[in-house]
Amino acid sequence: MATWRPIQGTMTSARAFGVLLAALCCLPCLAENRHILTSETNTDLVGNNSSTNISREETLIDIAVRYQLGYNMIRSANPDVDAWLPDDGSNVLLPFSVILPDAPRTGIVINTAEMRLYFYHRDEQQNDTVTVYPISVGRRDWATPLTETRVTMKVEHPPWYPPDSIRAEHAARGDILPKIVPAGPDNPLGDYLLALDIPSYFIHGTNKRFGIGMQVTHGCIRMYPEHIGELYNLAPVNTPVSIVNQPYKIGWKEEKLYLEVHHPLELDGVAQEENRTGIVDKLTSILEKQPEVLIDWNRVDIAITKATGIPVLVGIQPHSLSDFEYYRNHIRSDHSNQPDMIE
Repeated sequence: MATWRPIQGTMTSARAFGVLLAALCCLPCLAENRHILTSETNTDLVGNNSSTNISREETLIDIAVRYQLGYNMIRSANPDVDAWLPDDGSNVLLPFSVILPDAPRTGIVINTAEMRLYFYHRDEQQNDTVTVYPISVGRRDWATPLTETRVTMKVEHPPWYPPDSIRAEHAARGDILPKIVPAGPDNPLGDYLLALDIPSYFIHGTNKRFGIGMQVTHGCIRMYPEHIGELYNLAPVNTPVSIVNQPYKIGWKEEKLYLEVHHPLELDGVAQEENRTGIVDKLTSILEKQPEVLIDWNRVDIAITKATGIPVLVGIQPHSLSDFEYYRNHIRSDHSNQPDMIE
């Protein structure tokens, strides 16, 4: 069940109003997160990264809200940018490029490790499509369950009935919650809710925009208001929902092999080095089935260490000498995370 814990000391009310106004004026079109999937493209990689410049008055959270990204995504993709006091004019990479999770491409797929929700559906032209949304997930002591479930009910302007456990938690801090929080601006569920076939777990909106891409909920999936509104209209009751935890993803685009690595969730107790075994095993399995594939293991090693959450080109399937030349010249050993490395 979702709740909201405000981030203290990040900005004054006047500045917050200015940032929110700028965000509302600069929101990207939701269609930018929507990607057509066809048998001709045969790809596991969708989306294109972009970039922007940040001012001294902004934080990375402000940029995440403006471009409707999760804070975790933009923070990992920009490790050299100070999250709270950036240098004026610093370039910020906007990580819109993703590898699709290793899960059935149907209905809703939630990858808690990267804090993204993937919705597979047909668009208005009946094209097979995936729409990608940033989310928040359960915090360390209220982990989002990993399971196969479905949407059982859709509610517009839902009231919130805080469970006794959450009311007790708030009461211990001197914050007395009512038994019912009616729909409206003070309701942390936002304007739309998709109930899951798991008691007290929902996909819902929020009355605060600055917590997306964080482990801050009581196990529910929290989305930007615009995103949950779109998903509410697109996803019917009985839509299947798969909740997985995949801190690394490997996928093909045409004949190029990509690796995307995220930091494990805090609740996992898994060091990033422990992911290395799984990644090496999966790449080795690819080589056993396709021994002609060339993999740059140095780039694999650096991708695991940096864990930027950005798909990185780590191998190709060559068919000619020119492909070998391309591999040698294009897949550089310095592992730069510039957009040209994601071609």
